[in-house]
Amino acid sequence: MIAVVDYEAGNLKSVETALEHLGADFIISSDPLVLAEADKMIFPGVGEAAQAMAVLTKSGLDRVIKDFAATGKPLLGICLGSQILFDHSEESDTDCLGILPGRVRRFSSKMGLKIPHMGWNTLTHSEHPLFKTLPQDKSFYFVHSYYVEPQDEADIIGSSDYGHSFTAAVSRGNVMATQFHPEKSGEWGLLILKNFINL
Repeated sequence: MIAVVDYEAGNLKSVETALEHLGADFIISSDPLVLAEADKMIFPGVGEAAQAMAVLTKSGLDRVIKDFAATGKPLLGICLGSQILFDHSEESDTDCLGILPGRVRRFSSKMGLKIPHMGWNTLTHSEHPLFKTLPQDKSFYFVHSYYVEPQDEADIIGSSDYGHSFTAAVSRGNVMATQFHPEKSGEWGLLILKNFINL
């Protein structure tokens, strides 16, 4: 069973719809016991890093997610959920979960591009199981002003471009994350979620 973390900052309806479409066995929950017993975890997120971390810390879900990551079971972060898996975010100078080594940076306004980066953008990816049978340069849906900067470049499994190349997907052991929203990215996003289900 897949547990989807409910912490008042997730785009839960879109994730729920996508998982239902794929026929996945899943539950949306904020119950630590339910989350701990799951076979896989999806950690979505929309919003602001400091606010999300405050909710996670107050509810104790920060420890639940860290403990789950330590079990070796597959964990997928999405958008804000991917960012706060890292050590620190420039958004409100926020200390995050520290599951993945690295920082979260803000897109520079000096690029002359609109921030947030919003809409469809292409993905160049590695041969990671999350991207099994996924062609290169397919488009995925992004909404973000910040992007992750892993400490170890070997953790980068997908990149996109907005003024400069940025990390769009990461993987370290059992922990994976995408900056884009697979649940809002049509057939190719569903393929990624299906690959995660089948891990």
